[in-house]
Amino acid sequence: MGGFKKLVIPVIAAAIGLTILLNLGFWQLNRLEWKSGLIAQVEEGISKPPVTAPGPDAWQALGEGDDYLHVVLEGAFLDGNTFYYTALSDPTGPLGGPGVMVYTPFRTTAGWTVFVNRGFLPQDLANEPKRNALLAPKDNVQVTGLLRLSEKPNWTTPEPNAEDKLWFARDTGAMGSVLGVGAEGLAPYSIDLDAKATPASGLPQAGETLVRFKNDHLGYALTWFGLAATLVGVFLAYAASVLWPRKQDKEA
Repeated sequence: MGGFKKLVIPVIAAAIGLTILLNLGFWQLNRLEWKSGLIAQVEEGISKPPVTAPGPDAWQALGEGDDYLHVVLEGAFLDGNTFYYTALSDPTGPLGGPGVMVYTPFRTTAGWTVFVNRGFLPQDLANEPKRNALLAPKDNVQVTGLLRLSEKPNWTTPEPNAEDKLWFARDTGAMGSVLGVGAEGLAPYSIDLDAKATPASGLPQAGETLVRFKNDHLGYALTWFGLAATLVGVFLAYAASVLWPRKQDKEA
């Protein structure tokens, strides 16, 4: 009986730990199911006809499920450009490699502003074609593209180069402040133009949105279940040593 008494507290501790690890594993499986459904919804929505881009009344309710929404809006481009560094390894158009996406503020006919990603410019582009590519249309136009939620840089993101207006995250609020676009009335998202918006010159090269969702939940679930199995194995080994001690342990 002495051995069983020694196991009371370890049994309770192991049971609590096992419960926590299993719940974390099942929670990740639920997240996996949710994320898989979200990805399927997005992939289906990209091919659908565009809907009107969300206005200020809808901004507070925007969430991950609205990323990549196919939208349309009317208005005119404002002066100034900012740039988002990227590298196209599998471009839709003919140009790829390191370069930038050109983000230009766009004033809608409703009076609010949104940044529009007009497309890709390669890093080694000569000065004259670059200057021409940066000139946005001056007239009122209708644009269609994919809504991309603004993102905040984390500790691994390089600092933006405000002098060159170069960013390494889609932080449209910070982009707006550099161009003098006030935060009030600025959409918390940008719009990646459809490929058909690429001008006759080929620059900027539109339609280069990388549709990608981070979906590591299965790996996380397996990690938690693996830790649970390890805990069971360690406890069983400990329990066996307590209940059936080796001969030398008894003699000691």
